[in-house]
Amino acid sequence: MIFINISNHPSAKWDEKQLADARQYGEIIDIPFPAIPAIAGEEYIEDLSCQFVKEIMAKYVPGDAVLHIMGEMCFTFALVNRLLSNGYICLASTTERIVKETEPGHKEVAFEYVRFRRYHVN
Repeated sequence: MIFINISNHPSAKWDEKQLADARQYGEIIDIPFPAIPAIAGEEYIEDLSCQFVKEIMAKYVPGDAVLHIMGEMCFTFALVNRLLSNGYICLASTTERIVKETEPGHKEVAFEYVRFRRYHVN
């Protein structure tokens, strides 16, 4: 089994808990999340998500790969929907947002990994 991380956060920078949770699914492989221009339209998102799915399907069959997908929301939505419809398991990572006010008007924000959660379509 392979755990494919498609995000802006390489697994080399994950904490031990997240790494251990990911390794339960198998060997971790990182695929960088694409840079999505803010001005990109729906057709761009559709084309890019189709390209990603074709590349994934050429290398991995649904029963051999679990995909962690986090990033720009429209692309994530399109990619997850396409992968789910082809039988893949897709996961999101959940985090606790920790905010400290360092001085009036300034905040320090950190995110602490909690767990992976399956994307699910009814």
